Amino acid sequence: MIAFVATPTFLKNAKVLSKRYPSFKKDLKELLDSLSENPEQGVSLAGKFRKIRLAISSKGKGKRGGARVITTDCVIVQGAGRIVLVSVYDKSDIDSMSVEEIKKAYSSLS
Repeated sequence: MIAFVATPTFLKNAKVLSKRYPSFKKDLKELLDSLSENPEQGVSLAGKFRKIRLAISSKGKGKRGGARVITTDCVIVQGAGRIVLVSVYDKSDIDSMSVEEIKKAYSSLS
């Protein structure tokens, strides 16, 4: 079992995207279900972070033009996994996030 914990940055950005794209919540849920099965999706970034492409079906551009979800690597403690949802952004709004921005968003969880 994997638990997902979202940072305030992730929640704020997800709210904006869900208002802009009607399918965003469904698309994100499908990604989280997929992460539960395979937590090592995406590209490794700066140590413990991962960047995952998310297709937003109502946007109609596939994964390449969709959103990016920044997570931590899955940490397993006493048989249970935990993934922190650090940030999410629309690829058409932001080209990429710097490592410093990712670390700042992650530190807001503490």
